[in-house]
Amino acid sequence: MTEQSVEVAVEVAVDPATAFQVFTEEIDLWWVRGPINFWDSARAVEIRIEPGVGGRILEVYADDALERGVITTWEPGVRFEYRSSTDDTETSVSFDPTASGTRVTVLEALVDGGTKAVYSWQNVLHWFPAWVARRDTAPHAVREVGRLAIALSYEDPAAAARWLHTVFGLETWDRVPEEGKQPTWIELHAGASSIIVLPRSEPGVPGADHAAWVYVDDLDAHFARSQDNGAKILSEIHQYGYRSYEAEDLEGHRWTFLQARPTMQ
Repeated sequence: MTEQSVEVAVEVAVDPATAFQVFTEEIDLWWVRGPINFWDSARAVEIRIEPGVGGRILEVYADDALERGVITTWEPGVRFEYRSSTDDTETSVSFDPTASGTRVTVLEALVDGGTKAVYSWQNVLHWFPAWVARRDTAPHAVREVGRLAIALSYEDPAAAARWLHTVFGLETWDRVPEEGKQPTWIELHAGASSIIVLPRSEPGVPGADHAAWVYVDDLDAHFARSQDNGAKILSEIHQYGYRSYEAEDLEGHRWTFLQARPTMQ
């Protein structure tokens, strides 16, 4: 059964007016460029919030855009609300003063009679404080992921991600869940390179527990080349936010090839 609502909140060390401005005007800077963080990451070049009632929340492509929502309430420094264009939800984002700054709260709720809800802000909002904390010294330019990433599988990915972050100092834009949880994935970073932490598909079996992920300019051409030259195809091109396919090399190492975003080309 679909939950009726989901609420998530974070705190930032700036006043509500600044928090509102940074949240809405700089969303393309604090939105993480990971491959599953767009509806179509192979085409996305920007995420944008148009100000004012009637403004749109857009996932922008080179020659088109996906409307993700339409703003219904716009009170700078206080809150904004929008009606989703991709599911049956309404979302309210509020900015409340605290002793040390601002509490930013996002409430996503099903509309009356609605049946479809994609409650994504619970996986997104925690990126915002990380940007607020470093925006005064960080370049105001989109931070792209690198062309090569590695994927590592663990029986307890949450425990592994926390260990890698604490012990090896790998950066994270993700909120690391409690140990024992089984998230779809957790993304860590070493500079511009990604380390994808995944649940092990067969608990207790360490085989095939790592793979290389490579972003390419033309996935269809790359797939054809792999087939023509004898790669063992594990899964053909498919779409899940990103377009990708999986293959094995001559000694059974697994490779995932993904369509690069336009801004990586």
